[in-house]
Amino acid sequence: MNFLAPIGRVFLGFLAAIGRLTLFTASALSHCVRPPIYFRLIGRQMIEIGYFSLPVVGLTALSTGMVLALQSHTGFAGFASEGTVASIVVISTTRELGPVLAALMVAGRVGAAMAAEIGTMRVTEQVDALTTLSTNPFKYLIAPRILSGLITLPLLVMVADVISVFGGYLVGTYQLGFNPANFIHAVWDALKTQDVTSGLIKAAVFGLVITILGCYHGYHSKGGAQGVGQATTNAVVSASILILILDYVITALFFQK
Repeated sequence: MNFLAPIGRVFLGFLAAIGRLTLFTASALSHCVRPPIYFRLIGRQMIEIGYFSLPVVGLTALSTGMVLALQSHTGFAGFASEGTVASIVVISTTRELGPVLAALMVAGRVGAAMAAEIGTMRVTEQVDALTTLSTNPFKYLIAPRILSGLITLPLLVMVADVISVFGGYLVGTYQLGFNPANFIHAVWDALKTQDVTSGLIKAAVFGLVITILGCYHGYHSKGGAQGVGQATTNAVVSASILILILDYVITALFFQK
């Protein structure tokens, strides 16, 4: 039965990691709602997460909307349904592509930065120094980042939705020959409150996931520079995988009949 030992070790290690992450998440969320709350740090993190992520998120959303309009027109041309291009763009953007692509871009940029910053503080014993100075690391380092991600990601997704639909509008009117007024009217007709609401809820959940995993891997990093690099990689990969899994779960909750 020795061949089962490696499988058991991997499974037990996985359960231990899940337990550590659960306890870390519970502690971090409890510190988010208990005073003191460092509003200045929250504002700084909101600028770091939201404002500085706007260029990459906006460029991704613009190209996505343009490609989506072009490809949907090509696909529906065979069925004489070119008029549904505007509906496809706005529904696909608000439900799926806006929150998912924005979250993946933010995970690659912000999640890695959080893991690297907190991981460097951990291996250089700055986190221990905060404890020595009677400053709770969860209050000072982790809670502001989680609150900022929870607030900022929905705002980013709203901007990404508008930019993506604008990209589809540019392609539809200037390249595919749609009437601008008719395109905008079709967008408004296809836009539903449930689609926007589901996308914003996804964005809030994704922001929570990105910040928690970035802080978790950075906080538990060890082994010097190599450990910080490993923590950064783990933060991005785990956040990306969990984003895709949760995207399906939330979609099923909202739209499953």
